[in-house]
Amino acid sequence: MGSTGRHQPVRVAAASGSVTDLVENLTDLAKNAEVDFIVGDWMSEYNMTIRGSAKVANVGTPDAEPAFEHTFMDALEPAVADLARRGIKLAVNAGSSDTEKLYNTVNDLVKSKGLNLTVAWVEGDEVFDVLQRCKTKGHQFRNITTGQNLDDWPFEPIYAQCYLGSWGITEAFRHGADIVVCGRVADAAPTMAAAAFWHGWGRTSYRELAHSLIAGHFIECSCYVTGGNFTGFKSLPQGISPLLNLPVATINSDGTFFVGLHKTPGRSGQVSVDTCRSQLLYEIQGKRYYNSDIVAIIDQIKLEKSGLDSVYVSNIGFEKPPATTKVGITAKGGFQAEVHYFVVGLDAVEKVKLLERQLRHYLDTDKLTLLKFTTSGGSSPNPNSQDEATLDVRIFAQAPTEEALSPKNFARPCWNIVMMTYPGATFAVDARQGVPKPYLEYFVTTLPLSHVNHVTNLPSMNKSISISPPTDTVPYVFEQEIQEPTDVKPLHAFGPSITAPLGYIVHARSGDKGSDCNVGFYVRHADEYPWLRSLLSVERMKELLQKDYNGKRIERFELPNIHAVHFLLKDHLDRGVASSSTYDVLGKNVAEYLRAKHVQIPEAFLARGKI
Repeated sequence: MGSTGRHQPVRVAAASGSVTDLVENLTDLAKNAEVDFIVGDWMSEYNMTIRGSAKVANVGTPDAEPAFEHTFMDALEPAVADLARRGIKLAVNAGSSDTEKLYNTVNDLVKSKGLNLTVAWVEGDEVFDVLQRCKTKGHQFRNITTGQNLDDWPFEPIYAQCYLGSWGITEAFRHGADIVVCGRVADAAPTMAAAAFWHGWGRTSYRELAHSLIAGHFIECSCYVTGGNFTGFKSLPQGISPLLNLPVATINSDGTFFVGLHKTPGRSGQVSVDTCRSQLLYEIQGKRYYNSDIVAIIDQIKLEKSGLDSVYVSNIGFEKPPATTKVGITAKGGFQAEVHYFVVGLDAVEKVKLLERQLRHYLDTDKLTLLKFTTSGGSSPNPNSQDEATLDVRIFAQAPTEEALSPKNFARPCWNIVMMTYPGATFAVDARQGVPKPYLEYFVTTLPLSHVNHVTNLPSMNKSISISPPTDTVPYVFEQEIQEPTDVKPLHAFGPSITAPLGYIVHARSGDKGSDCNVGFYVRHADEYPWLRSLLSVERMKELLQKDYNGKRIERFELPNIHAVHFLLKDHLDRGVASSSTYDVLGKNVAEYLRAKHVQIPEAFLARGKI
């Protein structure tokens, strides 16, 4: 292993899709998987803000906990000997905001076990100093999701981190690295790097890179492509264990690839065209899938069943890479707290209105930047239990100062209203959520790659390799096209229909990027697709969202080969995961909400059975 220009496919397995994934996955793959590389994703926008702010707060504190993802070390320690024994290379983004410290920790582990492994680390993602220099020179930073200019953002940046591409990891492999640790590289970058190294691709191998980018997208979330977060979960085959198998991407020299399974005895799940469609539609922003090395064009993608638990993926287009990369900027937002009340039984709407009216009058709202009342659940007619008749009322507040949300100024006034409000008024007696805690704001923009100091470090070889930015580029598109349906049929042309939940016959998937939320819908049968694309226009999406539609831009495009329609809901998630006032901070349940909406569904389609 280690040569370039190979004709045989490269096999890449995914061990982790987030910081909360199963730590034992890596050990299982290292011991048993027939693969050449293992990759893992330990980062998200949320831990970018948390780790970055912690690093800033701990500057000058020598005993502070390093700001990398410690669960990665929990996964690596029992697996590293098998990686060495079997010659499997590993690339992960678990460095968060302290990648060099993670490198030192990994290197110490390798030495303590007497293993002959070369460890490398990639730097350049921490760009706060670059941001400050660019601002001083008058560079304007536009928010990708809101369009706001950074100069108009009412928060003071404390940390900035950009998304690096795959070439730093590729160079590490080319110089003999066995383990490569990174901070914020693009989620798909480790997979792209494995394929580029194995097949000897260059910077202008655009079609191959575009396919490997989407291969990385399929497996970057580990079990999401094998049945996790899949709206068809009831149809999944069941093993002895309800835990799911992990995915493997087998990437050919032309970039086309197969998505398959590493089968752990007893585990369940599957790889099918439907599970692949589900993962493809997760967290995309339009037909252009951006990466700092390549832009994949996915509207004509083809997914073909190629055997049991195997799907062949091809026909991905490309554009040359942008001259910029995405950067996330973190700032201190202030403080937040919440109190919960419970409403039971009849007149629930009127009870909630009374409570809100009283508290907005009684609280010192001038000191708050946000006061939001949210109801969850509902009282079913003729309920079978008191729980079925209970509604949760969440009173959520944010303020610039801790004092404004101190117990005497927020939680206690919320509780003190209990004697004069609606019948049965009861608040949650656990007071911990009512104590103010700091929260972070997050601003997503772009940064010229020419300003980024992307470097691969192999300290054991005394080597540091600079990674140059792309020189042949196309501009980043802030707003992608809105593709409205054309040549559509009137809905009555599909035959007699029944009013039923959309999700009876339509799969869906949604997710977050900053404060944007994407949601994609697809159907199981080809003859249902003309109905789906006729039904789901931008205007119909606004109608389905109802009270949740915020008046912002909605982008739409179609993926005809996989019978899917995709929407991007701009600025839908109230500033994103770090500061959102909603329950669904990651946008994952937008799809589930919309699948529950009632529409007219042709009887012939319903006769085939529900999802």
